[in-house]
Amino acid sequence: MKILFCDLKKQYFSLRKEINTEINKVLKSGRFILGDYVEKFEKEFAKYCGVKFAVGVNSGTDALLFSLKALNLNGYEVITAANTFVATVEAIIHAGCKPVLVDVDPDTYNINTHEIKRKITSKTKAIIPVHLYGQMANMDEILKIAKKYNLYIIEDACQAHGAEYKGKKAGSFGNLACFSFYPSKNLGAYGDGGMIVTNDTKLAETLKKLRDHGSIKKYQHEILGYNSRLDAIQAAVLSVKLKHLDKWNRLRIRNANLYNKFLSKIPYVKIPRKLAEAKHVYHLYVIKLEDKSMRDNLRDYLHSKGIECGIHYPIPIHLTEAFKFLGYQEGDFPITEECSRTILSLPMYPELKESEIKYVVEKIKKFFKNK
Repeated sequence: MKILFCDLKKQYFSLRKEINTEINKVLKSGRFILGDYVEKFEKEFAKYCGVKFAVGVNSGTDALLFSLKALNLNGYEVITAANTFVATVEAIIHAGCKPVLVDVDPDTYNINTHEIKRKITSKTKAIIPVHLYGQMANMDEILKIAKKYNLYIIEDACQAHGAEYKGKKAGSFGNLACFSFYPSKNLGAYGDGGMIVTNDTKLAETLKKLRDHGSIKKYQHEILGYNSRLDAIQAAVLSVKLKHLDKWNRLRIRNANLYNKFLSKIPYVKIPRKLAEAKHVYHLYVIKLEDKSMRDNLRDYLHSKGIECGIHYPIPIHLTEAFKFLGYQEGDFPITEECSRTILSLPMYPELKESEIKYVVEKIKKFFKNK
């Protein structure tokens, strides 16, 4: 049996007629950059997140960059999680800010809120909590800290479309929130795409200028901007898919519950921990093993049985070549470093069948039985 880590073809075939119809409408319109289709999707996505405004851009990375630019944080410090994809820290640096990393909770792998206060200085201006793997960070504590120290909050919700904390959607807590529509996300485009959501009218206007050469009206360039526009074809595809997102997330939760049920009694395997107040939408289903050797050997064994797996992430941010200049050393973030050595992402997507999950678990059991 061959089990892909994420099978995007199955999703396309289930929506092929509707998606092809909408793409053809865009092609016939002759309007491919911004325009009516993008505005329609922005309104739909803002409503879905429970906020007033959504601004489409060409990637989640640019969503993060423009959020920092819109707040004019050049020269200041921004606190974020050490356990994240490089885009979070890249955006902070490209915005002219200093990233200040914080270790993560050993159970949820999200930012450890108890450590945030220790990193706050007179130069700190914002916190970027990363809602990693589909589960939101502890927003109660982050909101308290931000209020006490007068800090901005930019949610990195690039892996958390439809996730909730105490009944409120990801994206509705911060001053700004950023989403990626990379194809494998819970809500994915057929190419790159991103979105920034906010309740702030002035920030929304600034973001629209930043994405389009500093202009809202053609040839009226009010600020220095970028070329980072969500295109109409991607917006049309995403409008179709958004109607199915909650159903797909329910299927991801069902699949995670099946994994939990079947894996919970296997020694050496730690299943994901879900916070009681959170709705985890399982962009990734991540297990933890005892050490790197066990993790790598299990990954290789599963690959040999036709099961694709991933590691999110094998090299921590602070030990990555590109970020050496930040001055961090091995041992600075022990939980993040342990995660890089011991976590393994198993196949996860809505169309994954129970029989396929059972096959994955059966092979994991066999691996440990043979040890």
